[in-house]
Amino acid sequence: MLEQKEIAYENTVLVGIVTQGQDADTLEDYLDELQFLAYTAGGEVKRRFTQRMERPNPKTFIGTGKMETLMEYVKENDISTVIFDDELTPAQQNNIEKLLRCKILDRTGLILDIFAQRAKTSYARTQVELAQYEYLLPRLTGLWTHLERQRGGIGMRGPGETEIETDRRIVRDRIALLKKKLQTIDKQMAVQRGNRGALVRVVLVGYTNVGKSTLMNVISKSNVFAENKLFATLDTTVRKVVIGNLPFLLSDTVGFIRKLPTQLVESFKSTLDEVREADLLLHVVDISHPNFEEHIESVNAILDEIHCADKPTLMVFNKIDAYTHEIIADDDLTTERTNKHNTLAEWQRTWMARANGDAIFISALNKENLEEFRKVVYEKVREIHITRFPYNHFLYPSYEENQE
Repeated sequence: MLEQKEIAYENTVLVGIVTQGQDADTLEDYLDELQFLAYTAGGEVKRRFTQRMERPNPKTFIGTGKMETLMEYVKENDISTVIFDDELTPAQQNNIEKLLRCKILDRTGLILDIFAQRAKTSYARTQVELAQYEYLLPRLTGLWTHLERQRGGIGMRGPGETEIETDRRIVRDRIALLKKKLQTIDKQMAVQRGNRGALVRVVLVGYTNVGKSTLMNVISKSNVFAENKLFATLDTTVRKVVIGNLPFLLSDTVGFIRKLPTQLVESFKSTLDEVREADLLLHVVDISHPNFEEHIESVNAILDEIHCADKPTLMVFNKIDAYTHEIIADDDLTTERTNKHNTLAEWQRTWMARANGDAIFISALNKENLEEFRKVVYEKVREIHITRFPYNHFLYPSYEENQE
């Protein structure tokens, strides 16, 4: 019997600041997410350091006193990686590395590292490598001596491990080569999409770790990789699905996230082309997450950025089995009622009104309300198909008639 290999997690700390545009509660939520990102990458967070500032220190991001406290903690607790919640400038990263003498990552670098771990296909690896090089290019000055001292682990995957001697000219040449390679693959993928025929295209979109891949597996009976970590899926998966007798194509896409690095939006352009060419979007939401409405806003912002905000969309609120809410006692006259006190039924009424009825509440994991979900998707795909091919309307009756 093979022994299960234990993962050696790196000791990490997180750093964030409270500013005029980001209050303490928002920062705490961002750091929760950053901690999950660190765990996904292979890090164990030992402590969080936060500071209230009007704006980040242009030299070291945080103030001098807080930096001294951080230096002391890093030295005494064998911390190998310090992760900052906001993107650091090349100068800040260089200065902080000299002071802390350990690996320094920001949110963008951490997300890129997770992508480097998760990329399985040649196409995904090329996209990630391009994003990494574009991120590293302005940071070359102080990076390579640091890499020579400390290799491997979080933030060191991809080009960092093998390109220690790389100079700017070689990196720019590599970026140009990767862009050319992606253009070739993009053309091939465009041809593939064109060859899919006249089938209606349905695409799953949503924040990372909301259960898109699990839902994909349930609907299409396929075996798409899914786990409770951020960015479990990088490569777009397309499956032919039949509900009743109505066939359509269902695509699973990479999850979105707040503060998504611009390098990734550009590098994953072709993946997002699946969204652009979709006939119907299924916007999957983890309703059990306390900040799911912010996640919806983040996804909508990216959809707007790629000019897909006006596509027909069904809001799919997943993980109803995990939803909990705070209860106010009848005799409690002091507690102010907020969204966190809403019951599932109240959220359902709210979002049915906001989405003009285009909302459904399910649990993909426990297969709750999936029959109703199939019915709604069937009717929406049928409507699109009949609009496109009016002479085919008799082939696809209503869902109820189809079930008889």
